[in-house]
Amino acid sequence: MGDKNLDNETLAQRPDERGGKQGGDRRGIQSIEVGGALLQALVRQGAPMILKELAREAGMPPAKAHPYLVSFGKLGLIEQDPLTGRYGLGAFALQMGLSALHGLNPLRVATPEAARLSDEIQQNVAIAVWGNQGPTIVSIEECSRQVHVNMRVGTVMDLLTSATGRTFAAFLPARTTSALIEDEFAHLSASGGAMTRAALESDLAEVRRERLARAVGKPIPGINAFTAPVFDHTGHLALAITAMGPAANFDPAWDGPMATKLRACAQAISARLGNTDS
Repeated sequence: MGDKNLDNETLAQRPDERGGKQGGDRRGIQSIEVGGALLQALVRQGAPMILKELAREAGMPPAKAHPYLVSFGKLGLIEQDPLTGRYGLGAFALQMGLSALHGLNPLRVATPEAARLSDEIQQNVAIAVWGNQGPTIVSIEECSRQVHVNMRVGTVMDLLTSATGRTFAAFLPARTTSALIEDEFAHLSASGGAMTRAALESDLAEVRRERLARAVGKPIPGINAFTAPVFDHTGHLALAITAMGPAANFDPAWDGPMATKLRACAQAISARLGNTDS
């Protein structure tokens, strides 16, 4: 006859396998959840901790925490410095984190967040990535009311005149964008457009400062837009998310509700991608 406790734990998982209740109704292994509080505490702290501090942060006495730390140490999830006695995350914890980050698809993470934002602000929300021709729209979430904007999946946005483009120009390395910027300056000059390099640098500095690019009635008359950058775990620009809508009901203020909610959305996506600086 098998171990009774093991059988009970195994049986506790079977309702899920048979298509039982999902989410918060699922039974788990309490000891894993208790021990996991120690790992969460180390992640929050971001630095090695002595046993007393770590246990307090995890909400348990040191005597209770110590056996978990021993087991986590055997798994490589936690390491103890032999000189200071402090506990930090171990090599296997790092491998787990890197594996999770490499498995993330930024667009897959961003799309549901963009849909939620569109529903909340009742404006269209687009996602753009850097393509071989420049900033390219790869997803558009349309709100419940009609917003007439000449943009579709596959549209390549101008670097100099669109909020989406200026976001990429502001946060991508110059070696990536310089050739396209030169082409657009030449095109603007040939068509009688007026933009100086000093004006562009001022615009890009504003984008970096505000963590947003703004378009007010340009390049599309009557349409306002904000674009926010989304960064990955390395700090590189992964994509940009743009909210746009008719000027009559789209507040273009830097500290207005549109700007605030878009920033929060972009920061949430960045956090999901492992970025801690945005």
